[in-house]
Amino acid sequence: MTSTVAAPPAQNAGHRRHLRFRLISIALLLLLAAIAIDALYIEPYRIEVTHYEITGPVKGPLKIAHLSDIHTHGFNRREHEILEILDREKPDVIVVTGDTPGQDPGNYADCREVYLKLHAPLGVWFVRGNWENEHLPHNERTYYRDAGIKFLLNSNEALRPDVYMVGLDDPYSGSAKPDQALAGIPPDAYTIALFHSPGYFDKMAGRVNLCLTGHTHGGQVIVPFIKPFWLPKGCGRYLAGWYDVNGSQMFVSRGIGTSVLPIRFMCRPEIAFITITPTPQQK
Repeated sequence: MTSTVAAPPAQNAGHRRHLRFRLISIALLLLLAAIAIDALYIEPYRIEVTHYEITGPVKGPLKIAHLSDIHTHGFNRREHEILEILDREKPDVIVVTGDTPGQDPGNYADCREVYLKLHAPLGVWFVRGNWENEHLPHNERTYYRDAGIKFLLNSNEALRPDVYMVGLDDPYSGSAKPDQALAGIPPDAYTIALFHSPGYFDKMAGRVNLCLTGHTHGGQVIVPFIKPFWLPKGCGRYLAGWYDVNGSQMFVSRGIGTSVLPIRFMCRPEIAFITITPTPQQK
């Protein structure tokens, strides 16, 4: 006849603690792996399409597609998605608020490949970002003209008789000249200012109707209840979305590409469509 001896209670408790620790460790490793896969391979390519409608003293509706911080490496998965979205949405005009080059700021062949495929009835309008200012394309104005891009550098041009597009050099890597950029605009025109770094809104607020900017990437990596780990110089107090100061509105895009690290977490890339409709007295 055989008999068994039960393990001491302390030994059983230790075994349970060890098993629980192993299970928690495995769960944490799986969670970290899932986050890494999402941040590297899923979220950077899940472009979010956002729609907004604002009113202003315009003669008729105007639908704007706002692209920023594309950081392209040639025509790949993300660029195909951009074109599919634009084809589906059919905006009246496309604006690009800087930072089209990828990690190599001088690779304008990749940028040109993207530019040539962007089309809208009222054109594609562009201003420099800090990546463009780091390494300007050869014969800059000719480069953009041949790519079908309306390049604004501290200047303005009529988008249509009631709407003027104003373009500033990137305020923090170049030389923004707002007085020059605003010169000659009819006083009753609706003005849309394009510039890259949103911190400059504090100096443009009250001078134009609408500002469109980028640069922040929305923080690129967001952890709830914690401030973004890193933001580039020139963001000021602005991160993403809408701001209203001194009668002017600004929209800060989260951008499309990535910079420094090729990751996004809880901060999807974005293409915003902003429709300006006439104020009631204008209708």
